[in-house]
Amino acid sequence: MELKKWLLEPRDPSVRYWALRDLEDKGAGNAEVIAAQDELMESPQVRAILAAQKPGGWWVDEKDMYLPKYTATTHSLLILAELGAKRTPAIERGVEHIFKFQRNSGHFLINLPATEKGKASSVKDGCCIDGNILHYLIHFGHLADPRTQLLLDFIISYHDGENAGWRCRSYPINPAAVYPKNCYMGAVKMLRALSMIPPQERRGEIKAIIEREVETILENGVYRYLRNPDGTRKDKAGWKRFGFPLFYQSDVLEVLDTLTRLGYRDGRMQPAVDIVLSSQQLDGRWLLENTFNGKMWVDIEEKGRPSKWITLRALRTLKRIGYASKP
Repeated sequence: MELKKWLLEPRDPSVRYWALRDLEDKGAGNAEVIAAQDELMESPQVRAILAAQKPGGWWVDEKDMYLPKYTATTHSLLILAELGAKRTPAIERGVEHIFKFQRNSGHFLINLPATEKGKASSVKDGCCIDGNILHYLIHFGHLADPRTQLLLDFIISYHDGENAGWRCRSYPINPAAVYPKNCYMGAVKMLRALSMIPPQERRGEIKAIIEREVETILENGVYRYLRNPDGTRKDKAGWKRFGFPLFYQSDVLEVLDTLTRLGYRDGRMQPAVDIVLSSQQLDGRWLLENTFNGKMWVDIEEKGRPSKWITLRALRTLKRIGYASKP
């Protein structure tokens, strides 16, 4: 298949790594997979991000892991994970620095705690931050770490089982303009991270949260969670334009990628699947429509051009639900 050959090209080892894993179904111990991951550590993107890291493990500001956006420590670790980077001493230093921001209750705040009182904070907020941190902690092999388990305890404790999701002080700006009571985009990030936990390692509470959050996404038709003044549903138009990386943002493709990773095939996903199918170009590829280029340590692909990252995500999503794409 020409598309698969394009994604497996050695000159893009990060895409090749994930294509081998997700499209060729090769395991982590496969020689080609190991070689691709070794090669991606020397790619311009990974090298540029790691070159900006301070010797103490942080990026930009030792005391703020979130700002400036897209270059600070948590953003750098997230994009490294999404590029497929492996656990190295440099990345381990970054992860250990992130753990300094964890409060006693398990959650993370963006500022380094200066006192024991600061560490005792139990603010229930920022689910997108906790979700993205959980994502890269799992990717870099920290799921069994007691500190990661403490984060999971906190995630379970402040999940809103009645209304779904997790509270966020930034959401919503206008409660009358949305259906979900709690942060919908943050819940997507949390669900994506939870989907990375191997099924056999998911606690009963985690399984219940996954089921509840998936049902909420399906009720909202994936991207139709906005409310018109007359009470009818409205599309989140920006979610129909695909990007990589997304950081705290999301889109239809990321949500479908998560749902299909969890094994869901539901008729309520079909309008979102149709958006993915209709976005495929005549040559079979998908375009990069949203980008943070110019704000990260290094640009990734070019807006408006064929995107290996979007094509990779689209193909693996369609593969899981049995759709054939253009050759």
